[in-house]
Amino acid sequence: MRYQFRTLSRRGLMTEMLGLAGVSLLPSPLLAASSASAAAAPIVLESQETPFVLPGCSAPSTLWSYKAGWPVEVRLKRGQMSHLLLRNQLKDHTSIHWHGVRVPLAMDGVPYITQDPVKTGDEFLYSFAPPDPGTFFFHPHCMTAEALGRGLAGVLVVEDPREDGLFDQDHTLAVKDWRVGQDGAYQAFVTDRGAARAGTFGSRRSINGGSPPVITVAPGTRLRLRLLNLDVTRIMTLEATGAAVAVIATDGNACPPFPVTGWRLGPAMRVDLALTAPTKAGTKVLIQDSWGQEPFTLATVVTEGVARRRDNRPLILPAAELPEPDLSDAQVFPLSLQAGVSDPALDAWLKDNRFGDEALCRSDKLFWAINGKAWPAMDMDKRPPPLAELKSGRTYVAEIANHTQHPHPVHLHGHTFRVESSSRGPTRRQWVDTVLAAPDERVRIAFVAGEPGDWMLHCHIIEHQETGMMGYIRVT
Repeated sequence: MRYQFRTLSRRGLMTEMLGLAGVSLLPSPLLAASSASAAAAPIVLESQETPFVLPGCSAPSTLWSYKAGWPVEVRLKRGQMSHLLLRNQLKDHTSIHWHGVRVPLAMDGVPYITQDPVKTGDEFLYSFAPPDPGTFFFHPHCMTAEALGRGLAGVLVVEDPREDGLFDQDHTLAVKDWRVGQDGAYQAFVTDRGAARAGTFGSRRSINGGSPPVITVAPGTRLRLRLLNLDVTRIMTLEATGAAVAVIATDGNACPPFPVTGWRLGPAMRVDLALTAPTKAGTKVLIQDSWGQEPFTLATVVTEGVARRRDNRPLILPAAELPEPDLSDAQVFPLSLQAGVSDPALDAWLKDNRFGDEALCRSDKLFWAINGKAWPAMDMDKRPPPLAELKSGRTYVAEIANHTQHPHPVHLHGHTFRVESSSRGPTRRQWVDTVLAAPDERVRIAFVAGEPGDWMLHCHIIEHQETGMMGYIRVT
């Protein structure tokens, strides 16, 4: 399947955007859409270099971000048409992928697949009406190890009026490691050892770019914590002490509440947590990652002052409204995750044709594959065949079989799927866009094939993605 990409001049882009929005451009960037008029205006996201002092550093690092500071947070309204203008001020080309959001194919932000890359000094308008509420994020989709390693990501919250008044406070916790020294200088974003194994871990951990926050609230406060794993490698095991803390949404999708303890959160995965602060002043509630030698605190909630009036409404979100798979008519297709891949024919082809790895959005080495195919096997016009060919509107079950010694968070673009079963025993049938497959595990996921086109599927440990573990499904 071939796509015609349309590149607009700055004047043409502005003209088209104004025609879509029916409003005048504002003189300064918008980072939120809190009213009807603001929602119709463009939200400007300018990819740029910005100095930022990370935890434990004595000097600033040069982050890539969409504004000064880290991370930017954008809030949209469910079902409301929004326009987001990317301005690229970086030295490299870029794009924006809206992770977990069921956007039209042309808005999915994959260079060479759904759009041309946005080159230095150019702009691209993303227009879509997010159909689902929840906690999402956005990031580029080419040379992602360096881009995400330098911080180029943002939080996207899609608000739903059905949830108004349910919580007293709403906090975002974006978790990310950084490979920087004390002087703020970056270390290698990719290593052969890491790429071929569990990934290359950062040397400094952060929450929202800083130290773990202490959130002081009145006793009885009803809290929503949006926890996002924006790291390129780390898999967390969540724990909570001091109060009952429940997961109320997985990857932004509402679910029946269940205790957070023991929940594993891989790269690109998110959970919304809910708790009612203890009624006794001076109580501490800890949200932690227990994986590793010592627990790492993600956030501390401390009660202080006069207790709020008791509110007995259950902390449950309205049910997710997603295309329901018809398992009685589902077709099954395999997704086999494999290691130990090499492709000398590809290396020879690249050399003979003088085709750069950067243009292909790939590493110069291959360690991984899906269904025996490493990405890419040729240039984007001669890319490998799809992992599966599906019909729009039909139900499919993908059986993800992890034949490697490492876990892989597998993400499918443009679709939200339901986890049906695992070979490791009973599992929660939650709606997600990224599922963590453990070594030697088989996970079955079900979904209704969406808009026709080529939709990427890959491991979200970025070094795995960039060294072969990526492909696409074709919907016709």
